Amino acid sequence: MANTSPPDSSRRSERSRRAIFDAALALVGEVGYDKLTIEGIASRAGVGKQTIYRWWPSKAAVLLDAFTATVDDYDAKGLPDTGDLAADLKFVLRATADEFNDPAFQAPYRALAAAGANDEELSRAFVARLSEPGTRLYVDRLRAAQGTGEVAADIDVRIAAEMLLSPFSQRWLMRTGELTYDFVDTLVDQVLRGLRPRG
Repeated sequence: MANTSPPDSSRRSERSRRAIFDAALALVGEVGYDKLTIEGIASRAGVGKQTIYRWWPSKAAVLLDAFTATVDDYDAKGLPDTGDLAADLKFVLRATADEFNDPAFQAPYRALAAAGANDEELSRAFVARLSEPGTRLYVDRLRAAQGTGEVAADIDVRIAAEMLLSPFSQRWLMRTGELTYDFVDTLVDQVLRGLRPRG
């Protein structure tokens, strides 16, 4: 007996969405953000241009959704807490350096960062969906370290997290140096030297 059930539109929509994400991420690596177009994404994904515009208002919105869909859900896991703050921070920042040095990660992240410099709405969305959740994880880990006496009680842990993350991001965005394990380890050691309790 023939299957007369209607096609699953949600499954078809998810396949199309995944194809659009894959196309956007591949194309931004091949042609760069300036030459990335909705038409190009639609052609690569095998969908109509109107399908993309039904879900996203711009190529920036497509790329942001595509990129955030590939990023691990760190919120659920948090940063490791082995009782050794320096080791935990080095472990995570080394893994982050590996990620930032991956060409597949670099192209969309750099494109979004550059586009966000001239698009306040995109920049705010980028911060809210990518930067801020990651920063909060560092804030939480540093606050836990205050509780164990590894970080001084009077330290502003938000600023402390930014002291770790900003030099990392600046080096990568401006290409002022390589993101190496030695750099990460030195960064963690020097920042923690200023955060430890005195006396």
